[in-house]
Order: sequence, then C-alpha cells, then structure tokens
Amino acid sequence: MTDTDTVIRLLLADDHPVVRAGLRAVLQTEPGMAVVAEAATAEEAVARAAGGDIDVVLMDLQFGGGMSGAEATAAITARPDAPRVVIVTTYDTDADTLPAIEAGATGYLLKDAPPEDLAAAVRTAAAGRTTLAPAVADRLLHRLRSPGTSLTRRETEVLTLVAAGLSNHAIATRLHLTEGTVKSHLARVYTKLGVDSRTAAVATATELGLIRR
Repeated sequence: MTDTDTVIRLLLADDHPVVRAGLRAVLQTEPGMAVVAEAATAEEAVARAAGGDIDVVLMDLQFGGGMSGAEATAAITARPDAPRVVIVTTYDTDADTLPAIEAGATGYLLKDAPPEDLAAAVRTAAAGRTTLAPAVADRLLHRLRSPGTSLTRRETEVLTLVAAGLSNHAIATRLHLTEGTVKSHLARVYTKLGVDSRTAAVATATELGLIRR
C-alpha cells in the first residue's frame, strides 16, 4: 500500500465559506488527511462525491436553498462504493438528526465539537464505524427506550410544518399527502405527547427537543 492509498480524501460541503475554511484549517493539519474538494451547495456535494476520489464527506444539514444535507446524504450513500458522510451541523433535534441518520450518515457532530473529535470522527467514518455527538446519541437512546413518546419521521415533518404556521391543507400539499392523512398524523402526535391542540403539541415537542423552531 502506498502513502496515497492511506490518505483519507475529504469533501467539505457547507454554504458558509468561513465554516469550510475552518474545517479545512483543522483537517489539513491532520496526518493522513487531505481536503481535495469543497462544495457550497448540497447539489454540488452530490455531484462531486460521485467522482470516485472522495473517502469522507463532511456535510452541513441546512443550505441556503434547494436540496438539504439529509437529501444529499441519501443521494450520495445510495451509490455503489459511496464515500462515508459525516454530518457537521449546529442542529441536534430529532427533526434534524433522524432524517440524516436514516439517509445513511455514518457520523453526526455538532459544529462546536473540539478539533480532535472532528478528526477522530473522520477516521472512524473512513473505517466504516459510526460516531455520534453525545447529545445526539443520548437522544437516540431515549427514543429506543421510550418509543411511545417518540415521533416518526413523518410525524416530525408534519408537526414542524404546523409550528411554521401551515394549515392542514397546506401541509398536505407540501408533503404530497391527503388532508385526512395529515389529520391522522396529528392525532397520533397528540396521543403520544399527551396534548389536545396544535399549540400544545408544538410547545411540548419543542420543549422535548423533538422539533426545532
């Protein structure tokens, strides 16, 4: 095996140049790592990751518009011999973590993680293992231990749109559902959270960290 074979080749995907510069500054100094590409949009990240010369993608979740980080992660990991994806974001609610992990992310770190944790997560991902920020791991364990109060991905999507002020009709249109299906999702949310109104559901879910306002 040559030296080039052992280098972990990185793609940095974030719409903020300052964040990409910070990640590059940290990771370029790590032995055995090389930042070979950057992407300012999720679409760019998907296209660049398909080039065959990327081992690990560091992916933000929220871009200015278009495809989200979770959608990009799903598109990247769906390919044969795909690079690993590590989410690096400021968000740790269920509404953010679950879609990303379900999409195939190998790691999930918060942007305030120490540089050594970031480097360790990249090496762990390159080896095919998972790294989760402590807050994210705790939340996932809580979901497993208390499934009765956990919202499904679709329930989380519906409630997030309720929190944004959308009507049932508008939510149905946005998610390509029937209005009756939206009402059914909300009914299950009310039961799980022990509430009886949209306002109470949003307040309780926000307090529990199930959705982000």
